Amino acid sequence: MKKYFKISKKALRLPLFFLFFLFIFYAVAYLLYQSTGYAFYLFNFVYIGTSIAIGVFLSSTLTREYSNWGRRVTQLFVGTYMLGYVGFIMRENMQIEGFFLYASLGVFAGASLHYFIAKIFGVVIFGRGWCGYACWTAMVLDILPWKSNAQGRIKRLGWMRYLHFFVVAVMFFILWNLTDIKGVLFTSDLARIEMSWLIAGNLAYYALGIILASMFKDNRAFCKYACPIPTLMKVGSRFSLMKIEIDSSLCVDCGKCEQACLMDIKLLDYKESGQRVLSTECILCQNCALSCPTHAISTTLKIDFGVREKLRYKIEL
Repeated sequence: MKKYFKISKKALRLPLFFLFFLFIFYAVAYLLYQSTGYAFYLFNFVYIGTSIAIGVFLSSTLTREYSNWGRRVTQLFVGTYMLGYVGFIMRENMQIEGFFLYASLGVFAGASLHYFIAKIFGVVIFGRGWCGYACWTAMVLDILPWKSNAQGRIKRLGWMRYLHFFVVAVMFFILWNLTDIKGVLFTSDLARIEMSWLIAGNLAYYALGIILASMFKDNRAFCKYACPIPTLMKVGSRFSLMKIEIDSSLCVDCGKCEQACLMDIKLLDYKESGQRVLSTECILCQNCALSCPTHAISTTLKIDFGVREKLRYKIEL
């Protein structure tokens, strides 16, 4: 067991964030259940909160070599649940297409609740932690052989994600105004439309994600250039309470954290500015903390915000 776990009282003590995640999600589960009487909310948020808490706990107690397993466990638990159970069994599309579908119908459904909590308002607490721990697209892309792009990002490709978001929004605006989509509300046709978008959307996302990862030798290329979700998350995540912080008294400027960063953030630039990592591209994956030889990096809870993105870009010749 010593090979896998840090056998010490300090390491095995429940981390603050383990309890923090449990409290937040259990509180949401209870409040939604009490206000609606819908037992699914109780199960849903208890399951997701417990899955995230287990991942955080494992990341804190596993030895450094295996610490990333904690995040992968959470990705597997939450990703397969959201896509497999909620999506294909309960027949509800949690993709952005599902969110826009219900928005166009003027209905507040499961997809609406998911986006408001996980990707619009929840980011003020958790930042883009969803992208690091729960996204079912990244769950698959993270197992590809290209862990990160050591050369940095391609600077002029970030606009693709905004174009993607705009195209989806316009598409549903057209459907709303030029078709009889309003007529499918509360009919069996709505479930059929949702399933069509769910299957087509996921196939397209996985295909594009694998193609981009192969082209740029970067598992997270889809997240950086094509995923439309960050367009919703980036505003609130600037004010996120949870952010990465580097202790300047322990940091030796070795640069290993930046080499390990999945999102190509100039972490040391924030440290030199006396700031936490204020980039809205941070997905709280903890790779930086796991790679730090002096244990100078941690996730902290504070109130701050910034508007400047400090990212590593590939030198274009």
